[in-house]
Amino acid sequence: MSSSVPPSTSAISTEANAEEPQRDSSFLRYISTKLGGAALSLLMVVILGFFLFRILPGDPVAAIARERQMTPEQVQLLRESYGLDKSLGEQFIDYIVNVFTLNFGESYVYSQSVSSLIADYFWPTILLTGTSAILAIILGLWLGTRAGWKRNSRFDKFVSSSSLVFWSVPTFWLALILLMIFGGTLRWFPTGGMVSLDAPSDPLGYSLDVISHMILPVITMTAVIYAQYLMVMRSSIIEEATADYATTARAKGLKEDQILNKHVVPNALLPTVTLVFMHIGGLIAGAVTVEAVFSWPGLGKLTFEAITGPDLPLLQGTFVVFSAIIIVMNFLADLIYRRLDPRVRRA
Repeated sequence: MSSSVPPSTSAISTEANAEEPQRDSSFLRYISTKLGGAALSLLMVVILGFFLFRILPGDPVAAIARERQMTPEQVQLLRESYGLDKSLGEQFIDYIVNVFTLNFGESYVYSQSVSSLIADYFWPTILLTGTSAILAIILGLWLGTRAGWKRNSRFDKFVSSSSLVFWSVPTFWLALILLMIFGGTLRWFPTGGMVSLDAPSDPLGYSLDVISHMILPVITMTAVIYAQYLMVMRSSIIEEATADYATTARAKGLKEDQILNKHVVPNALLPTVTLVFMHIGGLIAGAVTVEAVFSWPGLGKLTFEAITGPDLPLLQGTFVVFSAIIIVMNFLADLIYRRLDPRVRRA
């Protein structure tokens, strides 16, 4: 008696069932490897964060003593309260225990817990860098797509050359130029801070006041970073436009816009999307210069002020937070790349 299920169908079903656990185990192995690498990177960052700032010149206790005109006995008591009278090994053990309990100590300058300071200054940084990242991504992808599709045209040459100029300009130099011209000479925008002292109390007026303070720093960050996305997207569009599937689509009579939007752009987005996630963490960490120039009350400005101390707990805390954000974003980029590219899943 013959089976009710054809042998070919049964074989396919058995093969599919056999591949499913293998695929799941491959994914778990991939996740475990990436998580292990991220955890190791974070551990190295935590260790580096302790020893890196111990070699900075200057004594924070001596700097505080000069400002407050303290006696030698008071200086010694202050050193003991900060734990700086202990050996380097004891300080390192205390630091490790505190970091893994999310306790970064107390700021020497602000006399406030570092964790609360980071929480207060975190959201202004996210607002500034998030807005800049969104604008840079939209601008870079759109211009990169058009430049790559119209390769060697006047539009391509102008867009590519101008973006490379902004990319090569030092961030602090561009920030100072915009500040002097539009904030100082023309007085079109505020020269610093996030909110005016006489800011309106109503939600709309307050929001408009914050936006006016954001314009110059957002333009600075967007101008510097959008070129990265533009050049990668342009290169991907040029490569995909000459692929076999694009040639086949043209042979079938599809319009150029259809080929671009339905076939070329989705494939060209793969390396660019990965680049976006990898650079978001670096963008947040790179806000130090812009926030310092425009006195934006974010983590960047907080870090800049901590360096002048030196405020060791604050420096260590911001360093670990910035590094953790970069590590997390790189981990997400690996996951998204595996999701988008079937070649990585099969590897």
